Amino acid sequence: MPAVIDRVSAPIAYLLHLADNALVLGQRNAEWCGHAPTIEEDMSMANNSLDLIGQARLLYQYVAERMNAEGRTTRPSAWPAGPITEDTLAYFRDVPDFLNYTLLELPHSPALVPMGVGNRDWATTIVRNWLYSQLMVMVWERLQACGDERLAAIAAKSLKEVRYHLRHSRDWLVRLGDGTDESHRRMQDAVDHLLPYTSEFWAASPTEAGAIAAGCGVDVPALRAEWDAAVDAALQEATLRRPPEAKHYVTEGKRGVHSEHLGYLLNELQGLARQHPGAVW
Repeated sequence: MPAVIDRVSAPIAYLLHLADNALVLGQRNAEWCGHAPTIEEDMSMANNSLDLIGQARLLYQYVAERMNAEGRTTRPSAWPAGPITEDTLAYFRDVPDFLNYTLLELPHSPALVPMGVGNRDWATTIVRNWLYSQLMVMVWERLQACGDERLAAIAAKSLKEVRYHLRHSRDWLVRLGDGTDESHRRMQDAVDHLLPYTSEFWAASPTEAGAIAAGCGVDVPALRAEWDAAVDAALQEATLRRPPEAKHYVTEGKRGVHSEHLGYLLNELQGLARQHPGAVW
């Protein structure tokens, strides 16, 4: 396990997993600002990003409070002095310390090329948001009833937002999948490219197991049948097909093992804070 995560309990690491998912996808979706296909979608994607980053903030604030209360003093020297804050956790952890799903860090392109002019593929973004939001509606619904009152409150707020994210992305999935030959082809390419990465949802991890044992986690593998049914129904409505099952490597982002793309994303996200640590304005 990553060095920083080694120093926290499973329930805290689970909170970081939820927060990292929201932060990384929020950062990815924010890359559409000024580049979406319509003005309305430019605003929609910006609001989606703000929702996700807001979820991340609430979770990071809770993690910081718990870490400070536990008096954990052994931490990376690169972290700013003083109490741990949400900014410490968002801006001063390195790639191996992030516990987000690999799916969420991938570029907006089925070619897996770094971000650049012409590399934003709307189909890839829509399919990723749909696959993830379909899962998180189920996760946040269950976390509303968890034994951690603070996390339950965050879940209740997040559920309202992610329900909209799911509706937005599913509507686009159907509109483009059952649209022109070109839009159908591109949506199918995105589904073929991204669906295998969802295998990570169902892989067990010590962090999730520990959180479940503590009464503040969700047994995500147990959600697979429900998630599959919802995904299959949406694909059918969009006239898209599920790609054939094939043996492939199961990504391990939630264990801290990431693709090369997360480093580029964090460099963009964290650059200013690391150049001017402690700066305020």
